[in-house]
Amino acid sequence: METPGSQSSLHRANLERVVRAVRLAGSLTQAEIARTTGLSAATVSNIVRELKDGGTVEVTPTSAGGRRARSVSLSGDAGIVIGVDFGHTHLRVAVGNLAHQVLAEESEPLDVDASAAQGFDRAEQLVSRLIEATGVDRAKIAGVGLGVPGPIDVESGTLGSTAILPGWGGTRPAEELRGRLGVPVHVDNDANLGALGELVWGSGRGVRDLAYIKVASGVGAGLVINGKIYRGPGGTAGEIGHITLDEAGPVCRCGNRGCLETFAAARYVLPLLQPGHGTDLTMEGVVRLARDGDPGCRRVIADVGRHIGSGVANLCNLLNPSRVVLGGDLAEAGELVLGPIRESVGRYAIPSAARQLSVLPGALGGRAEVLGALALALSEMGDSTLLDGSATGALPVAAPAFT
Repeated sequence: METPGSQSSLHRANLERVVRAVRLAGSLTQAEIARTTGLSAATVSNIVRELKDGGTVEVTPTSAGGRRARSVSLSGDAGIVIGVDFGHTHLRVAVGNLAHQVLAEESEPLDVDASAAQGFDRAEQLVSRLIEATGVDRAKIAGVGLGVPGPIDVESGTLGSTAILPGWGGTRPAEELRGRLGVPVHVDNDANLGALGELVWGSGRGVRDLAYIKVASGVGAGLVINGKIYRGPGGTAGEIGHITLDEAGPVCRCGNRGCLETFAAARYVLPLLQPGHGTDLTMEGVVRLARDGDPGCRRVIADVGRHIGSGVANLCNLLNPSRVVLGGDLAEAGELVLGPIRESVGRYAIPSAARQLSVLPGALGGRAEVLGALALALSEMGDSTLLDGSATGALPVAAPAFT
């Protein structure tokens, strides 16, 4: 029996530290593992050799700083995770392995008026289809990350009231999907998962504090503080869309007036342009027209950027993030929207906070949330099955990596 402080328990703890570091990062050199875990280079070398001999990790030659190095990643057959992302008009599912490689990914339209039960049935069907297409043993599923467009109560797992998916309020998404798939399911709102996706594989790499702003049917923010998603005690942190910009402004779906969302979200912005562009106009279309030089679309996007910048300035003054990443269709507008955001930040934020801030478009596009869901599943799974050798079998050759 292992006792606290014994050599065997210390060795086990060191094994778990190394496996966790590699699992979260995807791949690390041995020097990076030592820096991440605080273990000595000799200890890391011995542990990596042990894990490699046991089939838990793979070691490949690489270079770092112009010198030869060895890259360590989890074995491709160690297990799989699944990401599920529900949006206003879509359902996207991805299957990835523990080496941070996507094996399969698919998106399909979702009727916003469909019931929650219908939505989860569709998700179950799509997951099953992708699992079958990859030939992966379902017993190797380590966990599922699930994204929904609404606030999740941290304690109960209940989805708060949402106008984006009517009729879903009060459901327990993780419980619903767990009952269908029979594996652990971890749920978060889509903005948080977008932040996690960009933090791990996109425009947030290399920073510890950032805000991911998603502008779509609503406006939300995923907040990363000291490298971790900040949700708040009730799970509603990051509702930047409900910062008040004008107390006499339009009535928001939340019941207040003049929220940022009423000046930036698609449901409020598109009607401004429909008289001249028709009722079939989408935010994607607005961005495309703006990039082609349409003056009305350019003006509206610039106005939206300035309004978002006001909300970002508030975040700067309160949290002082080092980076803001803009996601959603609006990010495709590039400097047409980023320039006005920076202009407002420079005007309304504390100068020192504004100087330290970089504002970038998301690098992952519409995949940010589903890749964030994969990252959530990876971060929540335990390492015991990997170290105990219970994950066996082989996966097919992987598709392109998350990046």
